[in-house]
Order: sequence, then structure tokens, then C-alpha cells
Amino acid sequence: MISVKNLTKYYGPSMAVNNISFEIEKGAVVGFLGPNGAGKSTTVRIITCYLSATSGSVSVDGKDVLTESLDVRKKIGYLPENTPLYTDLSVMDYLRFMHNMRRSETGGNGKNRIKEVVSTCGLETVSHKNIDELSKGFRQRVGLAQALVHDPEILILDEPTVGLDPNQIIEIRNLIKELGKQKTIIICSHILPEVEATCNKVLIIHNGEIVADGTPSELRTSFEGKGRISIEIKNELDSFLSKVTRVAGIERIITTEKITDNLIRLDLETIKGIDPREDIFRLCGNNNTVLLEMKRSETSLEDVFRQLTRKEVHDE
Repeated sequence: MISVKNLTKYYGPSMAVNNISFEIEKGAVVGFLGPNGAGKSTTVRIITCYLSATSGSVSVDGKDVLTESLDVRKKIGYLPENTPLYTDLSVMDYLRFMHNMRRSETGGNGKNRIKEVVSTCGLETVSHKNIDELSKGFRQRVGLAQALVHDPEILILDEPTVGLDPNQIIEIRNLIKELGKQKTIIICSHILPEVEATCNKVLIIHNGEIVADGTPSELRTSFEGKGRISIEIKNELDSFLSKVTRVAGIERIITTEKITDNLIRLDLETIKGIDPREDIFRLCGNNNTVLLEMKRSETSLEDVFRQLTRKEVHDE
């Protein structure tokens, strides 16, 4: 659905995007991640025809963004981070205006399509209110509705849940999941758990270059290093502590937290590729130590992101 090949963008002498290439398949929900200044917004603006590339090419459903930009724009619904709304209009008037401005091919005056979008985005109770009367959450919904009003095949959402409360975040996340069943979606976000919850593919850009491309599971597996197991135990503590580091796969005890005289919590570092939980369980049974809790911490998308984008500090 989206093909980016050898894309480069300069702002004067400064390079923002450095010869990147990637493909986004039809129906994918893609998290596009990167620290501030990484080239994420520049790439999105080129895909949406707001900017032209210095070199390279971008096509959307086979249409070139430079030579066939009007055709490309018909296929894309875009929600910027700071949603540009005409706040003196009512929700319905604004959506009618956006529908007409896009010369939508949904038929007639778009009345049925607008009603459908209002329902999809949960705007029925505020549809006749002026936008300047709405809360942040409802304004975000109006922004999403304008991106959907012409029934695009592709949605590009830049920080779609920024500034929303936890309930609103869950509602927007669920809405994105539903939309992802019908459309190709790109989500630019710094909220990595949100990306893990909604996306089936992740692209990470850093210093203008793509540094990761895969599913969240693939990225976590690729960057999985030493693991961590947390346990809570009671009884025969000294004897257990002297034996636990001999268990195959246990590298060391990271922290020991004494809760009571007879109860402690341990964080254990494990060797990559070895799961020592069963042996820990047996050690507790053989040692007359009561195991109250055991859980393993897995590599998260946030861990992957930090490894790929953290700045190296060199002493001069």
C-alpha cells in the first residue's frame, strides 16, 4: 500500500532523512516511532504530500506522491498532533465543510457518510455543539472524524491520544483497532505500550535512518538480552540464598529486599536463552523454602526503543 525507496530529505545543509526504504502492506497497523528530531514527521509529511523529497520516491497504492499528489491525498486521512479545527463551527458544519472540500466521492452531499462517521467516533451527543465548547477528548474525536469523512484507505495518526485521560485513551485505542480491520493505519506515538497494544508492525527511525522494522514480537526477540526473575520467599532464607546462584541459568542476585525477618523479595538476573524457573521451584521445595511469588520480566518494546535510540556519550 505504501512504498518508500531511498528517500532522502535535506533542509538546507541539514539532513533530516537519510536514504530510507520500507514497505507497508495493505491492512497493516504500523507504529512509526522515533525520538524528537529523528525524521519521523518529515517522512510522514512527504507521504501525505505536504513536503517533497530531495531524492528517492514514495508511492501510495501505486500513485507517486510527487506527480499524482491529488490521487494520493484522496486515499489518505491525516490527523496531525495538534488538530487544526475551525472552532467557531459546529461539529456537523465542520464535517460537512471537510467533506465538500475533499470533493469526496461518497455520493450526494455526504449526509449519510457524515452520520456514519459521527457514530463511529462517538460524537452523537455533541454533533450540534460548536467545537470551541468541546473538551480535549471530543476535539480529538472530531479530528479523527475529519480524517475519516472521505472514507480513505489509509489513516495516518500523529499522537492520536496525546492529552487524553485514561478512559479516553482506551476508547480511542479500541476505535483504532476497529478501524484497523478495514484500513491501513500508521500511528506516530511516543506512548510505546499503546503501540504494542494496537500495532502489528513497528518501524523505528533514528538520526534519519530506519533502525528497526518488524512485528513487536520479532523486535522483542531480536533484542532480548539477559532476563530478570523476581521471587518472594519465606523460611530457610540463608540456605536458599547460598544455593540459588548455583541454579543453571542464574547469573547473579541483582537486589535483595527484606520485607520481614522471615520474608524477602529477590531480583535474579538470568542468562539469555535459559529459563531457570522450574529449577528455582524445585530448589524451594527441597530446601523447605516457601515460594510465594515468581514472575519473569520480558524485554519490552520500550527496552528495544531505548537500545536503538539512546545517545552515546563520549568523554573528550
